[in-house]
Parts: sequence; C-alpha cells; structure tokens
Amino acid sequence: MESGAAGQARSEQRIGLLNGFAAYGMWGLVPLFWPLLKPSGAAEILAHRMAWSLVVVGVALLFVRRWGWARELVRRPRRLGLVAVAAAVITLNWGVYIWSVNNGHVVEASLGYFINPLVTIAIGVLLLGERLRPVQWAAVAVGLAAVLVLAFGYGQPPWISLCLAFSFAVYGLVKKKVNLSGLESLAAETAVQFLPAVAFLVWLGSRGDLTFGTEGAGHAALLAATGVVTAAPLVCFGAAAIRVPLSTLGLLQYLAPVFQFLLGILYFHEAMPPERWAGFGLVWLALSLLTWDALRTARRNAARLTAARRAAEGASSTSSAPSARSAPSVAPGEREPAA
Repeated sequence: MESGAAGQARSEQRIGLLNGFAAYGMWGLVPLFWPLLKPSGAAEILAHRMAWSLVVVGVALLFVRRWGWARELVRRPRRLGLVAVAAAVITLNWGVYIWSVNNGHVVEASLGYFINPLVTIAIGVLLLGERLRPVQWAAVAVGLAAVLVLAFGYGQPPWISLCLAFSFAVYGLVKKKVNLSGLESLAAETAVQFLPAVAFLVWLGSRGDLTFGTEGAGHAALLAATGVVTAAPLVCFGAAAIRVPLSTLGLLQYLAPVFQFLLGILYFHEAMPPERWAGFGLVWLALSLLTWDALRTARRNAARLTAARRAAEGASSTSSAPSARSAPSVAPGEREPAA
C-alpha cells in the first residue's frame, strides 16, 4: 500500500513539474504577442483577456463535462472569497504586465519575475511558517540589496517589477489555498472577472473608443485569441500549483524571466545601463544561491531516503530469518504443545 501511495505521489509531482515547465515557457514568450494588439490600449486588451478567457474555459468544460466543482464552490463562501481574491490579484498582474510590455518596459517586467521566487519564499516564511536555511536567508538578503541598487539606478523603486512579483506570489499562494485543479480554478476566476470586463468594453463602445471590430477581422481575431493565450499557461500553472511545493514553483519561475529578459535585450532592444546590469547581477546571484541550496538539499534528502530504505530492507530480512529455519525437534520424553 505504501509503495503504491509513494508511486502515485511521484506521478502527481511529475505531472506538476511538466505543467510548470509548460506554463513558464509560454509566459516567457508572451511579450511577443501583446504588441500585435495595438492600437488597442492596455485596459481594453485586459478586458478582452478577461472576457475571452471565460469563453475558452467554458468550451473546455463543456468538452470534459466537469461541473460538480461549481456547486461545491458556491456552498463554501470562504473558498469562493479566495477565488475572488485570486481573480482581483491576477487582474492587477495582467494589467501591469500588458502595459509594461506595450510601453517599452519588457526588461523591468522580467525583473519582476526574477524577484518573484524570493518573494514567494518570503511569503512562505511569513504566512505559512516555513523555516529557511542559512543559504536561503542569504539569497533573500542579496535580493533585497538588488532592489536597492536598482532603485538607485532608476531614481525610484522598480515599481513595475515589485508589483508583478508580489501580485503573482500572492496569486500562487491563494491558488494553493483554494486547491482547485487548473481548469476549474481558471473558470471560477474568469467568471468573477467576466461581468466587469464586459461592462468596461460596453462603456468603451459607448464612447467610440472600442477598437474591436473597427481595425479589421484579423485584429478582432487576435483580441479574441487572448483567451487562448491566457488560458493555456494558467491551466498548466494551476495544475502545477496544487501538486508541487511553493519552493519548487519558485525554481520553475526562472524560465519565464530568462526568456523575457532575452527578448527585451535582443528583440525589443531596451537599454541596459551599468546600474541595471549591477542590479540584475545581484538578483541572479541570489537565484544561483537558491538553486545551489535546493539541489544540495534534494541530494541529501535522496541519500537519506535511500539509506532508510536499505535499513528497512535489512531489518525486514533479519526479522524474517528465524521463520525460514526448521522448527527444533522435540526432545525424547517431551510432548509437543497442544495446538
């Protein structure tokens, strides 16, 4: 029974890791998509993203025929409240990110997701009571120094980066508390977002500022595609968030900002003055410390698990050894005990 449970746990963790890799890979390349939606402004793009995401998720739910979770969610107000919090936090995250990409701040946006693992660890300590190892404390301290260096270089704190880092860390924490699978979680969040998004689009249309349908069929199709662009990585992220620890999610998050940073430098040709390089260098040092510590801890845990298994196998073989021997013969004049 234990081996079966352990195998199932390993299978679940493997599924979580694969979904995490897929989610962060897609998020790393998404800066290529948002500029295609111009001349739509960031607010209109955000509203379309919120509305079309529910449409896409609704079609997916019709296909898989999973609706029982909705009735259970409605009966649990606290859980429903957490879904509303997750929807509000991810709306903020989406809006800031879209605006930053379409206004030439891809590198600063990538910094937010570089900082995010450090914020995730801090939240784990402050809210979940997790204990940090000395190397993790050092990494958090180096990350704080990086923020101070960047604030000096920018002339102000890197608000875009900090907003993205904290909003997404809180989003991951809330999703872990809600404990819904990826598709159902996204459906619940976008259901909360849908009516405000549609109301905003109607208001834009009444002012004559709505670009949907006025810039051609191709542009309208791209705005509708925001649902797919949003749903695919978020479903994968939701599936990962309930299967792997927050610390593991922090490690996987390196993928997205690496891609975003390279796009900002090589494709969007954003400037990187020396002070920005210094700040990023400190962030990368902090992440290197975290990675090294995580790998070292994983090796130690694997070694301990192997030793424990060998000890258990040795104890099992020792305890079963007497039963393998033949029973001693009865001495002359003695009687065997009654059965």
